[in-house]
Amino acid sequence: MYAKKSEIDIINEVLEECILAYPVSSFVISLYKQYRERGSLSKKQLQGLFSKASQVKDIVPGKLATLEAVINKMPTRYKSELPEPKPMFEKEESTGKAIDEILEKYPQHKRVLFLKSKYDNNELLSPVEIADLKRFKQLLK
Repeated sequence: MYAKKSEIDIINEVLEECILAYPVSSFVISLYKQYRERGSLSKKQLQGLFSKASQVKDIVPGKLATLEAVINKMPTRYKSELPEPKPMFEKEESTGKAIDEILEKYPQHKRVLFLKSKYDNNELLSPVEIADLKRFKQLLK
């Protein structure tokens, strides 16, 4: 069988040195636990570790440089902006114009007043109701 090569784990070494420097720091301890469980940390977590580790005087500058290189190598994720909310129902302007034209000539037309109230309340007009509006509009001409 082949023996597994022991690789140098800079992040683990920096974490251990930070724990020795800050034994009561809950941030460093939680990062260490997460790293042991998952085997990796996010870019933001590594940036926080780098800022803590850069304050420790006993850490070799090469390890900090390696940690910084690992951070720079990771992709930066951006959240896209939320799209503007769209209304669930968009009114058809031609229907609104037809209703207005009919009500200008006959303001007491009960069927058209009913359709106008449905239109104003953002309710869908059935094809039969739209056909009625077109018929009323043709009678005006």
